[in-house]
Amino acid sequence: MLSRSDIKSVEVFDPRGAIHFENVPVSARKKSLSKLRLGILDNSKWNANKLLRGAAQALGEDIDFEAVNYYVKHSFSKDAAPALIAKIAEENDVVLTAIGDCGSCCSACVRDSIALEKLGVPSAVIITTEFVRETELTRQAVGMKGLEPVVIAHPVSSITAEEVAQRVAQIKEQAQQVWLGTKAPLQIKVELQ
Repeated sequence: MLSRSDIKSVEVFDPRGAIHFENVPVSARKKSLSKLRLGILDNSKWNANKLLRGAAQALGEDIDFEAVNYYVKHSFSKDAAPALIAKIAEENDVVLTAIGDCGSCCSACVRDSIALEKLGVPSAVIITTEFVRETELTRQAVGMKGLEPVVIAHPVSSITAEEVAQRVAQIKEQAQQVWLGTKAPLQIKVELQ
């Protein structure tokens, strides 16, 4: 048995470590939205369907989409399956996905958007004001700091029809800016080492 006097040194590791990640650029932004195919990825959260269908209808008032394709993933806290991401990327020119209004669903939605961006499809991920910081951390940690989200008022799961309409208006304006590359960057900055 070793006694305290037998130990000459102790090696201690810093549990925080250092995070090193790539910074992959977002896909090329669109010059026009007319005649594009819009993909909608619903993560099955409460009211995501209402927001996304309302946003598609509102966007369609100004944009003549070639097609609007709707997809659902059945677990809001997991990333979409790679086969689903590939199918969406193949069948669409721009994507709208929602909703990030809690920790795990926000992270999964951001990662879904990043996966689509890596396949060349501009993707507008909808998050709420309460999860801007988590979105910033996720996009940095996953390696796409330039991904700009659509930020709408929180909460989403327990809102009235009038509040849904207010959030749809926020989505309509910002999604177009994301796809065209004119959206102002998030104001919060969280730097990882």
